[in-house]
Amino acid sequence: MTKEFKDMKGVIAIATTPFNNENLIDFESVDRLSNYYIESKVSGVTILGVMGEAHKLNIEEQKTLIKRYVNNLINSVPVIVGVSNAGLDNLELLSKFSMDSGASGVMVSGNNGLKNDDQIKSYFNQVVDRTQDIPICLQDYPPTTNVYFSESVINTIMENHPSIQMFKHEDCPGHNKLSRLLRHRDNHLNRKYSVFVGNGGLYVPQELERGADGIMTGFAFTEMLVNLYNLFFNNDKQNAEDLFDIYLPLIRHEQQFGIGLGLRKFVLQKRGIIKSSNVRSPGPVLTEDDIEEMYHLLNRLNSKLIEKGLPIPEGIN
Repeated sequence: MTKEFKDMKGVIAIATTPFNNENLIDFESVDRLSNYYIESKVSGVTILGVMGEAHKLNIEEQKTLIKRYVNNLINSVPVIVGVSNAGLDNLELLSKFSMDSGASGVMVSGNNGLKNDDQIKSYFNQVVDRTQDIPICLQDYPPTTNVYFSESVINTIMENHPSIQMFKHEDCPGHNKLSRLLRHRDNHLNRKYSVFVGNGGLYVPQELERGADGIMTGFAFTEMLVNLYNLFFNNDKQNAEDLFDIYLPLIRHEQQFGIGLGLRKFVLQKRGIIKSSNVRSPGPVLTEDDIEEMYHLLNRLNSKLIEKGLPIPEGIN
């Protein structure tokens, strides 16, 4: 399924890459994840992002994974492929392969090493030149990339490159930056692009209130984010925030640098969506204390949902 990035709204799930205990891609779990995202009624799925451990996959593994996810999802939701790479040749190759396979577009972040505005603008000039008219989501994620996009740089890039049709905002603190970017887009730019927010979902109610078009994150309860989004845009903001508050301890816990991906995979495994919580090396290995904390948080979530008369996600009780 293809859809103009600039018109997208809702929840785009960031997919994990499941591995078995031998560190090989677990394609049966990929299939279950794909079905889970479809059943959760997401607006799209992003693969090979930071959460997808793309940097730990060789090019053939990436190609095989792209084909599997796209084949699973193409008739249901758009697929966005993370293609950020230290080399522009590889970025170009993977972008074209993704589109030939049926993806709707690609996501590109700032390449680590870009130190000033001119370098960032030059880099994205080259990215667009290499990818031509392929739809791009520009990811602004300084905590991971160490590349800071100023508002003026973002506005210039968007003005100069119509193929960049989506912006993923993950600067933090960044709410005022988000507001100013949206005002500039709506009042001064002669075209539309969609703005999604990430940061693990930590600030979703505030970011939606500021005007974001949607949520793009890998939180292990995707269906909750979809429900929250629908409540918010049906003007039931109080219930949207109440729902968010119930899940917030888990959202916050998953955001721990260095261990968060392992925690997310643990929850997905416990829910029966993936078979193993294995993170390919180098990556976190959960301790007994980590696992005990997760069970405590999941038990509290279960109790709060029962208390509020809300649906219990499969696999947490």
